[in-house]
Amino acid sequence: MEEIYTEKEILGDALNTEKNATALYNLSANECVHENLRSTMMDLLQKEHEIQTDVFNQMHTMGFYPTPAAESKKIQEAKTKFQCGYKAV
Repeated sequence: MEEIYTEKEILGDALNTEKNATALYNLSANECVHENLRSTMMDLLQKEHEIQTDVFNQMHTMGFYPTPAAESKKIQEAKTKFQCGYKAV
C-alpha cells in the first residue's frame, strides 16, 4: 500500500529538518578553531536560516502554521525582561 503525505506533513517535516540543521551548523561554527572553516559554517548557517524562513513563510501563507498577533502589553513585557539582562560594555 502506498503512503501519501499531505503538503502540511511534507512542509512540517522540512521545517523540522531545517530547525535541526541550523542547530547543528550553529554548534559546528561554535566549535571551529580555524577561521576559514568557521566562516564556511557561518555561511551555511545563514543559508539554512534562509531556507527555514522560506519554508515557514510557505506554511504560514497556506494556513498550516498560524501565528496569533502579539498583544502590545506582552511585547513590552518581553522587551523589559530581556533588556534587564543585557549590559553594554
